[in-house]
Amino acid sequence: MPLETALLIGLLFACGTYLVLQTSFVRMLFGFLILSNAANLLLLAMSGSPEDRVPPIAGAGSGPMVDPLPQALILTAIVIGFGVTAYLVILLYRLFLDQKTTNAAELYAEQDTTERT
Repeated sequence: MPLETALLIGLLFACGTYLVLQTSFVRMLFGFLILSNAANLLLLAMSGSPEDRVPPIAGAGSGPMVDPLPQALILTAIVIGFGVTAYLVILLYRLFLDQKTTNAAELYAEQDTTERT
């Protein structure tokens, strides 16, 4: 794995983790998106370079074949990530409609004041 790719993956994981740990649910959503893209990039980088390899189905030449499993895993991860992201967007929208806030600190502060009275 080239150094630039490793640094990019590390930066994406760091930014995604930072955003997931914020109190705003919108930032948490963006952190989840960045983390899922970083995981996909990590899988793609770990699969290796396809240079000098033949396709597994229409391989006319002889030699090592390209492994199709990483691409299948990434495609599955993209579809699952899109579904979870759509669910989180709808959940965030309902939270905003019901509570009029997307900040976790404000949301739990309101619950603490109602429990004390």
